[in-house]
Amino acid sequence: MIVYVFLADGFEEIEAICPIDILRRGNVNVVTVGVTGKLVTGSHGITVTADKEIGELDLKTPFDMIVLPGGMPGTDNLQANETVKMFITEAQKRYRYIAAICAAPKILGAMGVLSGSRVTCYPGYEDELNGVVTTIESVVRDGKIITAKGAGVALEFGFELLAALTDRTTAHKIAASMQKI
Repeated sequence: MIVYVFLADGFEEIEAICPIDILRRGNVNVVTVGVTGKLVTGSHGITVTADKEIGELDLKTPFDMIVLPGGMPGTDNLQANETVKMFITEAQKRYRYIAAICAAPKILGAMGVLSGSRVTCYPGYEDELNGVVTTIESVVRDGKIITAKGAGVALEFGFELLAALTDRTTAHKIAASMQKI
């Protein structure tokens, strides 16, 4: 099982790190991908070292999920990258999970990926989602699309990603070990 978490300068740190941590605790192989370089600086000045740079990825390699953290200008930097868009298109074609939090669902909306789906996003981005049913829920899974509102629900987002890739029992077990439940 492989999950790619795409990181671009200006990403919201908690929206990336919480899901990465939860997935790794659940024994999921998470590969962080630097879109703007190997060293990526978040919107609050925290710099992380990505496992790989985007140019090192091969679309032919099987993967199970892609994760798009929000934050500004991180979301815009992801949206401007053609390789990120190719991975989104490939994930949709292969019926793989596509997860986006905060402002990042707007990338999927612009690409038409969300059409007909139930989704959530950071308040104010709803008009950029095109043809969706927006909800006020914190985290929404509709088929292979998982969306979340923002940094405040990053843990719940991570647990939903883990449940999607494994099962609810595993997600609850990790949540309990972290004193979340």
